[in-house]
Amino acid sequence: MNNYKAAVIGGTGKSGQYLVENLLKKGYSIKLLLRHPENFTIRSSLIEVVKGDARDKNAIHSLIRGCDVVMSTLGQPKGEKSIFSDAARNIIRAMDHFKIKRYIVTTGLSVNTSSDRKNGRIKMATGWMYQHYPETTADKQKEYELLLESNLDWTLVRLPLISLTEEHFTTAVSLTDCKGENISAADLAGFLISQIEASAYCRKAPFLYNV
Repeated sequence: MNNYKAAVIGGTGKSGQYLVENLLKKGYSIKLLLRHPENFTIRSSLIEVVKGDARDKNAIHSLIRGCDVVMSTLGQPKGEKSIFSDAARNIIRAMDHFKIKRYIVTTGLSVNTSSDRKNGRIKMATGWMYQHYPETTADKQKEYELLLESNLDWTLVRLPLISLTEEHFTTAVSLTDCKGENISAADLAGFLISQIEASAYCRKAPFLYNV
């Protein structure tokens, strides 16, 4: 049994399900934020469900209470205004309230940092995202800026296309560029969990990809 309790946001999403399953395999207790608990099929004595969504301050408060680490693979709900900076504000506020420091969260390749040296393909992809999804793309950048301003020990993991597979491949991590086109969902889950007690990427936004 692992002594850590993880609050998980986005645990029913495509990559989030892999994260939840891998946390359970490693014996973590989990508090899950679910919009529709009735649709959640994983049964485990290690799981506690909190109904609500990431824009609900009270739900986030309830979720984070009693946890040691907060993890998010939150996706954008279809047909709604961009959720990322709203969620980040609620999470940062609740984590400060409960004096919880470690926050591990995923985002896309379009987020820019001051240390980036993105290759031409990634620069083009970033431009394409701003052209076709301007609201969510700008909001993900805002999420990063809110994290920079916070006092949390955050890690914002920037990802290429997620391959929904249990297979493992060679992975690479870079703070400046993404040279791979995919990341396996199993490799992503493993990396996120490895960061719970690691500090190398605290307050940093690494790219994670398969090579």
